[in-house]
Amino acid sequence: MRSGENLGRELSAGRNAERNQACVPWVCAGVVAVFLAVLLLPGSREVFRLLSASHPMVMGFIKFALLATIGELLAGRITRKCWELPYFLTGRMLIWGVIGAVLAFMLKLYSGGTAFLLSEGLLPGQGSLFVKAAATSILMNITFGPVMMAFHKMTDKYLELRHQQLAGPCLTPGRLSIGKIAEAVDWNGFYSFVVMRTIPVFWFPAHTVTFMLPAEYQTIMAAFLSMALGVILSLRKG
Repeated sequence: MRSGENLGRELSAGRNAERNQACVPWVCAGVVAVFLAVLLLPGSREVFRLLSASHPMVMGFIKFALLATIGELLAGRITRKCWELPYFLTGRMLIWGVIGAVLAFMLKLYSGGTAFLLSEGLLPGQGSLFVKAAATSILMNITFGPVMMAFHKMTDKYLELRHQQLAGPCLTPGRLSIGKIAEAVDWNGFYSFVVMRTIPVFWFPAHTVTFMLPAEYQTIMAAFLSMALGVILSLRKG
């Protein structure tokens, strides 16, 4: 009798999982469609621009929590050939939101800092929009970029190890130390692919274009680049 009940529960759980998987692409498409509608309609675009200017860190949190998470789901679709909700979805959204809030701060910090260095003659190319944008992009991506990506790698690995603990036979999972998490990360793959390839090949030009745009469009560009960030950081697991 018990085995029959267990089988029934397993079948029910399987059907629920299939329904959740079927909903994932529609939810992702819906979120992207809402963002596009907001940006394409003049009235809502102006509200979006004003909110991004007056509350950059809050808006950065919201944009990354939604769009970068969609990027992570898309990466899962590419690697596993199916749509799947990852474990600790809420925690992943919070992590992406924190990254987005910090990045909103860093965009202004590096933009203003590069402008100061150019005005002081510490960097060549004063008066050139392209030079300013390229210098800002390079400085940000070779200093803050790897730190931010390493932070995401550590938090992602923590969630993976925690999931393994909870799914295991032990009823009282042990504490995960920073050292244990760091040991489990494939740092060679992280630096060879994420840092040494995606930063110079993708992020240098992408952020150069971003910093060449007017301020109100930079936030829009950053919002959709967050989807690319979610894909890139999730494709290289380990």
